[in-house]
Amino acid sequence: MKLSKISAFALAAMISFGPGAVTAQEREQVMDKVHFLIPGGAGGGWDGTARGVGEALVNSGLVETVTFENMSGAGGGKALNYIVENAQSNEGTLMVHSTPIIVRALNKTVNMGYRDVTPVAGVIGDYAAIVVGKDSPYQSWDELYAAYQENPGGVAIGGGSSPGSMDHLVPAAIMQAAGSDPLDMRYVAYDAGGKAMAGLLSGEIAALSTGLSEAIALSDAGEVRILGVTAPERVDAAPDAPTFTELGVDMEFINWRGFFAAPGLSDEKRAQYADLLKEMTTTEAWATVRDRNGWIDIYNAGDDFTNYLAAQEADMEKLMKDMGFIQ
Repeated sequence: MKLSKISAFALAAMISFGPGAVTAQEREQVMDKVHFLIPGGAGGGWDGTARGVGEALVNSGLVETVTFENMSGAGGGKALNYIVENAQSNEGTLMVHSTPIIVRALNKTVNMGYRDVTPVAGVIGDYAAIVVGKDSPYQSWDELYAAYQENPGGVAIGGGSSPGSMDHLVPAAIMQAAGSDPLDMRYVAYDAGGKAMAGLLSGEIAALSTGLSEAIALSDAGEVRILGVTAPERVDAAPDAPTFTELGVDMEFINWRGFFAAPGLSDEKRAQYADLLKEMTTTEAWATVRDRNGWIDIYNAGDDFTNYLAAQEADMEKLMKDMGFIQ
């Protein structure tokens, strides 16, 4: 089951970085400041994306100062509600988001969606991964899946987001592609990637469903083993991690991540943000951040981005109905 067909957009506390981080590229500064709103806690994919983009913007000289605000809660709904309800004071804010802004609206985890904000641009694609802790008895996907087949309820898989989210849908789809009933899978939800990682290391869950960029960081730190990746071929940033296709599971998936602004933002300001992000993707500073995280460039902006979101919404709705996640 190639989920990439429905989402391979690539394939068709506060912290600030100040002006001292600017490199010698001498690019013309586009903005004085950008504030990033992150709908989850530290250590998750949204957090890493926003901070990576902020790093590249400053190090390329495009923005003087960037700030970050983590606002976790309600499966991303708290941040979404905040930027909508405080639109006038959030004109200088970009909220990072991804496929879950569609999924969580469909499964009613949140009461708003992408239509309630201003889509600016998709920037990266991130494959998904299944990982186990460094001391896990499971050395490979085959070992984990064998244990799962014997006792699905005894092999819990966790994720840093709510039930019915991408962290839930991806392993369920993997199990389905492997030949098992996806509804047999026991999913344990955590409010952020850091909490999910703690659950993995404590033994609360047998495996963790996460983005490849987070998996690479955890693997490099010696905390996890990556059992499988939803890429069509091995990723340079994780050359030892097999793809699920290699493992005999016909499943590919890539999750876009992009940025949204407050509702009612002027077309001029929307275009300014989109152009800023486009310029960033041409810099050496961005290439450093992108390659370090194993991300894929997927830049798509404005109406093209909005139209893509509408098409993906229709595809995801069908998938979730087929898998029994929504009626």
